Amino acid sequence: MLEIYAGENAIKTLEQDGLNSDVFSSFLGASGGPKWFSLFGLDKYLFGEFFKHRTQPLALIGSSAGAFRAACFAQKDPVAAISRLAKSYSETVYSDKVTPAEISSKARILLAEVFGPDGAAHVIQNPIFQAHFIVARTKGLVSFENKALQLTGLLKSYTMNRMNRSLLRSQYERVIYQSPYSQFKLQDESRFATHHIDLTSQNISDALLASGSIPLVMQGIKNIAGSPKGMYRDGGIIDYHFDIKIESPSGLILYPHFNANPKAGWFDKNLKRPVNPHNYSNTVMLVPSAAFISSLPYAKIPDREDFTAMAAPERIKYWKTVLAETDRLAEAFANFVHKQDLSLIKAL
Repeated sequence: MLEIYAGENAIKTLEQDGLNSDVFSSFLGASGGPKWFSLFGLDKYLFGEFFKHRTQPLALIGSSAGAFRAACFAQKDPVAAISRLAKSYSETVYSDKVTPAEISSKARILLAEVFGPDGAAHVIQNPIFQAHFIVARTKGLVSFENKALQLTGLLKSYTMNRMNRSLLRSQYERVIYQSPYSQFKLQDESRFATHHIDLTSQNISDALLASGSIPLVMQGIKNIAGSPKGMYRDGGIIDYHFDIKIESPSGLILYPHFNANPKAGWFDKNLKRPVNPHNYSNTVMLVPSAAFISSLPYAKIPDREDFTAMAAPERIKYWKTVLAETDRLAEAFANFVHKQDLSLIKAL
C-alpha cells in the first residue's frame, strides 16, 4: 500500500528516536502536476494530524505543484486549503484549442481559490509552517513568449543538460521565495545561482504562479515585485524532484513522492542520471506502492496527458476516484506510526 524509504542518516535517527513529527525539520513537495493527486490523502493526514500540534518550525520547500501544496500547508486550515486545491484543479476544464493564455488565466483563478480572502497573509505570517516556493529565472531564448524562440531555447537546454546539468546555469537561476522567518540554506553541486527573496503581499501570488508556469504550456511571469527583472518560469526546470543538500534546518526531511526514483531537474525526466544519494541521507520518502497504483482506475496515477487523452467528464471522475482512494495511504502511514515497525523501512 505505502512504501517507506530512508537515507543512511535518517535510518539511524529513526532507530534512535522513532518515526514521529519532531524528528523532521523540512518537508519537500515535488513538481509533477496532477501526479500529486496520488498523495492527497497523505497530505491531509500529515497536516491535519501528524504535524497538527507542532511548535518548532518546519520548512515547506516546493516547486510547481509542490509549491502550491506548501501554500496550502502554511494556512490556518491546511486540510481545507489542500482540499480546495484538489477540487479546483481536478475540475478544471479547458477549451479544445487551449492556449497558454487560457491555462495561465485559469491558474490564477485556481490560485485565488486556494488562498481565499486571507490565506496569502496566513502563509506570510506563519512562523511554524514556513513556505518556500522555488522558481526558475530564465535567460536567453527561454525568456521569450514567442513559441518558436522559446522552443529553440528549450532544445538548447535539453542538449546541454544531456552533456552536463551544470551547463544549464547559463540559462536559469534558482529563486526561492520564502517565509520571512526562514533560515533555509542549501548546497547545490551544480552551483545554480540562487536568490532568496522574502514572501510579501506584493509578490506571493506571482511567485506561486511562476513556480508552476510550465514552459510552452503557460505564460511566464515577468518582473515579479522585489525581484531581479526578468522572466520567471516553472521551478521544476531546475528542481523537478530535487538533488540538493539542505544545510539548514538540519533535521530530517519528510518527502511524500509519487515514485522512489527522483530526478534532479525537468530535463532529466527521460535520463537514467541518478540523484546524489548523499543528498538524500537525511530523507524519509513516503511512496505509493506498485500494488496501490495498480488498484487505481487505468492502473496509473494522474498526469497532465489526461487533459487531452480523456474527455473532461471521464477525466474528472477518474481523478476524483484517485483522490478518494488515497485515504488508504494515510491509514497505512498512521498505522505505521502507531506500530513503529522500522523493519518495514527500505534503504533509499
